[in-house]
Amino acid sequence: MIFNTLDFLLFFFIVSIAYFLLAHRFRWMLLLLASYFFYMCWRPEFIILIFFSTAVDYMCGLKMSELSSKKKRRPYLLISLISNLGLLGIFKYLDFFSLSINQVFDLNIPMVNLILPMGISFYTFQTLSYSIDVYRGNLKFEKHFGKFALYVSFFPQLVAGPIERADRLLPQFDTRQKFNQYRFISGFSQAMVGFFKKVVVADTIAIYVEVIFNQYQFQSSLTLWVAIYLFAVQIYCDFSGYSDIAIGTARILGFDLMENFRQPYFAKSITEFWQRWHISLSFWLRDYLYIPLGGNRKGKIKTYMNLSVTMLLGGLWHGASWNFIIWGFLNGAYLSVERMFNYSGLIESKNRLTKIGAIFITFNLTCIAWVFFRADGFTQATGYLSGMFAFIDMSVLEIKDTSVFGSLILNSGLLLILELFILNNIDYSCIMKRYSMISLVILNIILFFAIITFGISEGSQFIYFQF
Repeated sequence: MIFNTLDFLLFFFIVSIAYFLLAHRFRWMLLLLASYFFYMCWRPEFIILIFFSTAVDYMCGLKMSELSSKKKRRPYLLISLISNLGLLGIFKYLDFFSLSINQVFDLNIPMVNLILPMGISFYTFQTLSYSIDVYRGNLKFEKHFGKFALYVSFFPQLVAGPIERADRLLPQFDTRQKFNQYRFISGFSQAMVGFFKKVVVADTIAIYVEVIFNQYQFQSSLTLWVAIYLFAVQIYCDFSGYSDIAIGTARILGFDLMENFRQPYFAKSITEFWQRWHISLSFWLRDYLYIPLGGNRKGKIKTYMNLSVTMLLGGLWHGASWNFIIWGFLNGAYLSVERMFNYSGLIESKNRLTKIGAIFITFNLTCIAWVFFRADGFTQATGYLSGMFAFIDMSVLEIKDTSVFGSLILNSGLLLILELFILNNIDYSCIMKRYSMISLVILNIILFFAIITFGISEGSQFIYFQF
């Protein structure tokens, strides 16, 4: 079951009605059962993995809460780390490392070809943050096993985030929620924006990007540049669209999830880009990897190494492929060079025209890295980049289906208007203070007609489900 299907809309409608009709003390049970059912609609057997992570980290948290010093708590933290990272290692990276070893040492280690459990990278990172915070003494142990299980599996953000922190989400399960019309309007509006981004913009662009990447050898340099620009829009609308739906549906139920995107392609530097893109992961990597490695406290060279290691592992988190490792390495190199020359500080002191130029440069550097993210393999990525920078054939794109291309241009324009003039001024937490009911109704009507007129109705999977 995925968000952009009628099955999910019916599921969410039933859960919402039941949630507000139930007494508060029973609501966590409903949400937990709904979350497990939501995940089991994909492959029922993999719910065992979520329950395993939940049970291990609950018990580790319980044991750590009984001990006074970090030294005594450390063995239980290690159990949590080994258990969760072990799951990732087996299901996500085992074949990748086996294949790499075979290629380097000319061995014949057999492949196990395990199915990658949907969302495993997200829920393991979420439960790991709980164990680490309990170990550090920054968070109290959650005694209620059911509510902790709900924290790990809460269905709006279970599969692709945002990666929530326990100190934010767990207390909300204890809050008595009443149906709130303003929360409903706010959540519904953000979810509608998410559906528009996904089924109208991202899924339409995906058709063109797929064709061009599969036939990149026969495309002009201009076509290849346009395609990677389109992919940048596609992955943004696909992933931020999911986050908008997750945050919006959770808000309807009375829960506040963290912001995950903040107009990343208007960033003036790669440093700023990662403060705007997949914010929950960026903060996770900062708090649980970059800072423990030493952050920027041990000299410039060590700082550059910490940035590179953090982003390289962040790339590996996205997928078991050398392409993702290179993508992470490139972003780490960008960040290191920017810090070396204090690029972000210099840009902030410049005039508006210079800042627009910085946005253009940042976007293009990001798109170059996106080639490795999108390509099916290293050969395709390098071949695609060679074609981009050949600049031999800069012919105009050949448009065969003008009607679909026209809808793509129209809806991309609507997306730009939304980003620049509407969403930029909306604080969803107090949306009614800024926009009248009539304005929101008009916005949602426009989005609704765009969705039913131009939306792709096949219910295609979100890109980040594979991570």
